[in-house]
Amino acid sequence: MTETFGADQAVQLLVDTLITSLKVSAPLLAVILVVGLVISVIQVVTQIQEMTLTFIPKIICVAAVLIFAGGWMLATVVEFTRRVFTSIAGM
Repeated sequence: MTETFGADQAVQLLVDTLITSLKVSAPLLAVILVVGLVISVIQVVTQIQEMTLTFIPKIICVAAVLIFAGGWMLATVVEFTRRVFTSIAGM
């Protein structure tokens, strides 16, 4: 008898996908949030309202996060992909 892909397996796959995407995106989003807030406070204090001023620090910080945490991010996504392919093969 062959097992079908049940609703509980689909929900578990969805939960695993969401958790993995949150884990991978959290460092980038946190750094962008902090840098954006700091730049906004500096703009308010100095009354410099240049819209392009926020982009360069954010790009630099995102590049730094990718350099330092990119390996971990890639390993997390690869491990998730292996789990998904293993579960597909087990059906």
